Amino acid sequence: MNETPRAAIRVLLAEDQGMMRGALALLLGLEEDIEVVAQVATGDAIVASVLRHRPDVALLDIELPGTSGLDAAEELRSRVPGCRVLILTTFGRPGYLRRALEAGAAGFLVKDGPVEELAAAIRRVLAGETVVDPALAAAALSAGPNPLTPRECEVLKASVDGATVADVAGRLHLSESTVRNYLSSAIGKTGTRNRAEAVREARQQGWL
Repeated sequence: MNETPRAAIRVLLAEDQGMMRGALALLLGLEEDIEVVAQVATGDAIVASVLRHRPDVALLDIELPGTSGLDAAEELRSRVPGCRVLILTTFGRPGYLRRALEAGAAGFLVKDGPVEELAAAIRRVLAGETVVDPALAAAALSAGPNPLTPRECEVLKASVDGATVADVAGRLHLSESTVRNYLSSAIGKTGTRNRAEAVREARQQGWL
């Protein structure tokens, strides 16, 4: 009696670099039990594409044009809870790992691993496991939690392009004195000397 073949694992790829996206799709497509059903180049396209193609696993980069992979993961958790999210990024930052897991991601890997490891991770997260790069997990534990409040992060994000205090206040509908207070607090918590250094440190840690 012949066994009915199992349906292939349906995967969506979100990666803004065309060459990397194409290579990943090609390599994963060589796996007998994996089918790449959709590819997107921007974060804004992730949720709509998942709703259209209904993949089993969404493989998301973090730094994408528009919505970040982390924000998309959070939206997928509420809108498409049956889709497992696996973060695949160049930036193995402890803060990113914490934010990914808080957003509901089932896995977090860096891009320098072999494709066989990625394929195995896809199978494992679909089976209900959580898969995290071991070195990054250790780094995240030693780094500790993000000391910045959500509002402090918001103010730092609004400051990244050299915006003035008045600009930030206008964008966030806050008073200038309130913005200065948040910036001062963020500078203190990051152990930096000014706003630019605070933004750089927060980004390096994966808090923004």
